[in-house]
Amino acid sequence: MDIVFEELDYCETHMGDLMLRKRSIPSLDGKIIYEVKLGEEFLMSSLFHDAEVALSHLGLDSFGTKQVDVVVGGLGLGYTAQAALEFPNLRSLTVIEGLSEVIGWHKRGLVPLGEKLTQDSRCRLLHGDFFELAQSANLDPEHAGRKFHAILLDIDHTPEHFLHLSHGGFYQPEGLEKMARHLHPGGVFALWSDDKPDEGFCKVLESVFASVEAHLVEFDNPILGGTSSNSVYVAYAQ
Repeated sequence: MDIVFEELDYCETHMGDLMLRKRSIPSLDGKIIYEVKLGEEFLMSSLFHDAEVALSHLGLDSFGTKQVDVVVGGLGLGYTAQAALEFPNLRSLTVIEGLSEVIGWHKRGLVPLGEKLTQDSRCRLLHGDFFELAQSANLDPEHAGRKFHAILLDIDHTPEHFLHLSHGGFYQPEGLEKMARHLHPGGVFALWSDDKPDEGFCKVLESVFASVEAHLVEFDNPILGGTSSNSVYVAYAQ
């Protein structure tokens, strides 16, 4: 079986060199995976997306049969957004992505979920800085004062390991309070993290939200063997 390695896109961005590639893994019977790198850092792989899916499930499950409007911060390979679209009572989904090139991957069909996201009438891909919008008066700049039932965030590695230093203030009480103003009463903020649950960050969330949960999401790691894990924080507004 031929080993596939293909660079699908490469561009320079204000955050560093961005690369989308796909390759096969001979040890997994030639399974094709998609990977994203920013500078020297691996951002995501289609081989590991369990926690990205769990971010939507954990963030939306409490709404039951209620019709909900949802924001996803960070498009990536689209797994969190796709899981949100599968929620039976989703009314609208706004995905805010800071790199226009990533939105372009989906519109051009370069990534597996691109067609599903771009052809679903409930889903809108918005080019913008989530962190700037979350601190502003309008999270959705096209609809002044609009509020949402859930905000699901998957951009930085962890609440202490940022893709850009400008993101740091968001994870402090003042930044989270400004973001929470965009939620309906009883709304949910959920956050993906590449680390285990952090008690200190839970306390920061508890200073802003009525209640907080931290979930450890474990998944098989066929590359290293055994299991790996990410975290999902779920915070409930008053």
